Formats: sequence, structure tokens, C-alpha cells
Amino acid sequence: MDKFNKTLKNILTFLIIFLIINYIFQSFQSKTEQLNTNPGSITFLTTSNEFSRRETITVDILNDSKTAITIPNECPKEPFDVYRFENNNLVQKTAAPKLDCGKTTDLKIEAGKDTKVAYDNWNNALFGEMGRYKISFTTNVDGKPQTFNTNEFTVVKEGIFRQLFTGLFYRPIYNGLIFLAYIAPGHDLGIAIILLTIIIRTILLVPSQKSMKSQRRMQELQPRLNKIKEQYKGDQQKISMETMAVWKEAKVSPLGSCLPILLQFPFIIALFYVIKNGLNPDNTYMLYNQYDNFSLSDINVKFFSSLDLTAANNYILALVIGGLQFIQMKLASIKAGKKQQNDGSKPKNEMAVANSMMTYIMPVIMAIFTVSMPAGVGIYWGTTTFYGIIQQLIVNRSGKKKDPDEPTVRVITK
Repeated sequence: MDKFNKTLKNILTFLIIFLIINYIFQSFQSKTEQLNTNPGSITFLTTSNEFSRRETITVDILNDSKTAITIPNECPKEPFDVYRFENNNLVQKTAAPKLDCGKTTDLKIEAGKDTKVAYDNWNNALFGEMGRYKISFTTNVDGKPQTFNTNEFTVVKEGIFRQLFTGLFYRPIYNGLIFLAYIAPGHDLGIAIILLTIIIRTILLVPSQKSMKSQRRMQELQPRLNKIKEQYKGDQQKISMETMAVWKEAKVSPLGSCLPILLQFPFIIALFYVIKNGLNPDNTYMLYNQYDNFSLSDINVKFFSSLDLTAANNYILALVIGGLQFIQMKLASIKAGKKQQNDGSKPKNEMAVANSMMTYIMPVIMAIFTVSMPAGVGIYWGTTTFYGIIQQLIVNRSGKKKDPDEPTVRVITK
């Protein structure tokens, strides 16, 4: 009964924190950022005066007039007219990618409100060449047609690190996703995401396994390190020396769990953005030649015929992801908790309190993150978390067996 009450308490705590943080997040999302320029008219500006070729061009429109304005939707054409300076002349650039325009509507901006419009689906087609640009649109203000132009802005070549990241990580993983969707039954995107995530996690199995084992050993040493802190309280130099001696004898390092994670970051970041933007038709220039005859519109985005992987605000999926994250964090910390109790050290040291807080806060953060992202990102995160749970179970089970190569650590006090 006590175990049931504790589980129920954990679930209720998770739900309360989730609802509170989600409410705060939505409140900030709904607030309008005011440009406070050009009063009484329309302010039309880009969010920066300089973009790299791989940055998404975004414009900010502030309706500071007395009436609402409506900008007609011309999907699949670009949102506003784009002009590039060529030989001191303005040349209009156009693009009409294959888009699903069924759910698109006219853009209506109420008086005193502003909105941002991004060229997600047209970015490379319109701004793939370096140079100077400006954007223009015409609308009726107080019954009269008026034309508005943005500031001139420059598109420059992306930096060397961006080029390396794209060439070494993003593009191969992106083509991997398209390949898996191509061979998956019914070109199912959900299956492709799960397979790609498992493949990447398996490639990174060795460094991630080392990271988990190093973290486990550090947790096992924590009660002994706490005793050192108690014994030499106030003598930071002595504490540091004794701590280093314990780490050396146990053949562990605090960096042992960090370095393998850092090695995984480029893959994980690339995988996230590939799944987030994988079906954007503007990205097809990154496809290898063998996919020339394969259309992204052939990919099935309905996972199990019901879950739209391109849509956000799926609360059920978010709760599942939060629950999986909670299980993974509990598995990662439960061994340390038992060790501390058996060792007789203080049950509520600073690290234990911090770990306990993160056990609840991190799942809530991930749940809110999942709500705000397309469901495909949630499928990716759920798969990678479930993979991590299995991996953590294996690490915990192997930790129960005495490793013949693992030294016995003793803290000798006088």
C-alpha cells in the first residue's frame, strides 16, 4: 500500500508541475512583442540585417494602424514578394514548392498586434544565393492599398563550423531518414524515425555505455566522498586531496561521464533537426542523387493511421515522454540512493536534493518541450529514452556483479 501511495504521489506531483510550467510557458507564448516603431502605420522588418544561407529568413510585421489587416494566402507561393539586387537592379525571386495548402489560411493581424512570418518552406529556393535582398507586400490599410518594404538585408556564406556540421552530420542523417522512409512499409515516417533513432543510438552505444558506467561508479563513491566532506569540514584543500585520492584509486574521473556525452551531441542535435524539418520540401537540395525520383509527398506522416507526426500540441504523447524520462532518471539514481542509506550517511545531502529535484523537473521540461514540437520529434525522443532505459537496466544489473578489474575503494581515516 505504501508503494502504491508513493507511486500515486509521484504521478500527481508530475502532473501538477507539468500543468503549472505549461501554463507559464503558454502565457509567455501569448504575449506580443511590440516593435514600437512607425506609429499609426505598418512596420515591416526582418529580424536581422544579416543572415547566413542556412538561417531561416524571418520578417516581423507590426500593425500599428487602427484597423485589422488581412494578407491573402497564396500557398504554395512564398508569403511575400522577394527581391534580390543583381547588377544594381531589383530582380524578383519566386518559388512554388509542393506543399499541402489545405489547412493554410489568410494572415490576419489585428490592430496593435504583431506577428512573425518565417520562410521555412522557401528559404533555400529564394535565399540560397549570397547577396542583398529586400521583401515587399501590398495590403489595404483604411481602405487604401499600400506597399511596405523591409529593410535591405544581406545573405552571407555560412561559417566553417556550420559547413562541417551540415556535411558530416546533418546531411548523412537526413538522407538516412529519407532512405528508411523510402524502404519502410507504406513509406511510414514513424517507422523511419524509430529505426533511425535506434541505428544512431546503437552507433553511439560504446561511448554512452561508458558514460553510464562512469556515472554509476561516481554514485557508488558518493557516500564515501560525503564522509570525507564531513570529516574535513572547513578544510577545502584536504577535501580536494582526499577526493582526488579516492578517484585515482577507483580509476574514475568526473569527466568520464561528460566526455562520452559530448561526443554524442553532434549526432543527437543533427538527428533532432533532421526529424523536426525532415519533410520540408526546401531541404531536398541536400538529398543524394539516388533520391531524385522520390517525392517527399509520398511519405506517410500518419503514424498508426492517427498520429500526425507533423502536428504539435499532442498532450498524450507529451505525458508518455515525460513518464519515460521519469523512469530513466529514477533508474539512473536509485542505486546511489540505496548505497547512501546502507552507508549511514546523511540522506539529504546537497547532491541528493538536486538529483531528487531534477528527477521531477526534467520530465516536466521534456513533456512541455514535446508539446511544442511536431509529434515526430516526440516519437524520436520517446524511442531514444526507451533505448536509454533498457541500456540503464543493463548497466544497473551489471553493477550488481563484482567486476574483477574494478578496484576496491577504501577511505582510511585517522
